[in-house]
Amino acid sequence: MEKSLTELYQSVILTHNKTPHNFKKAEELPLHSEAYNPLCGDHFQLYISLEGAVIQQAFFHGYGCAVSKASTSVLLQTIEGKTLTEAKTLIETFMQVVNGELPANIPEGFKAFAAAKHFPSREQCATLSWQAFQTLIDEQSQ
Repeated sequence: MEKSLTELYQSVILTHNKTPHNFKKAEELPLHSEAYNPLCGDHFQLYISLEGAVIQQAFFHGYGCAVSKASTSVLLQTIEGKTLTEAKTLIETFMQVVNGELPANIPEGFKAFAAAKHFPSREQCATLSWQAFQTLIDEQSQ
C-alpha cells in the first residue's frame, strides 16, 4: 500500500476519532437510524432532520472503534446541507472508495478510507454508518 495513503488514513482516523463532527445525542430530531455491528459491538445512533428533501441537521452518538467513529463523522460532515439524492450519490462514491476505487472529484476525507481495502476487517467498520444511512434514505424515498 502506498505510504502516503496509509499516513492519510491514519491522520483522518485519528483526527475524526478524537474530535468527531456532529457527535451529539439529538433524540429530538425526527429521523433516527441505528448502525450496529453485533460482531464487534460498534453501535451508533444517527439523528437527522429534513426540510423537504434537504438534510438540515445530522448528528450521531454511541461508541465504536476509531475507524467506525471517524467514518461516521465524515459521513455526517459530508451530508449536512445536501439533498437526499446528493447524499445517496455520496454514499455510492464512499462505498467505491472503500472498495479500492478512486472516482474523480471525491470529497475531502473520502480518499483516506481507500486504505480500508487493505484491512478487510476494517471495511465493515468504515461502511457501518453509511449503510445505516442508506437504509434511512431508502425509507424516506418510498
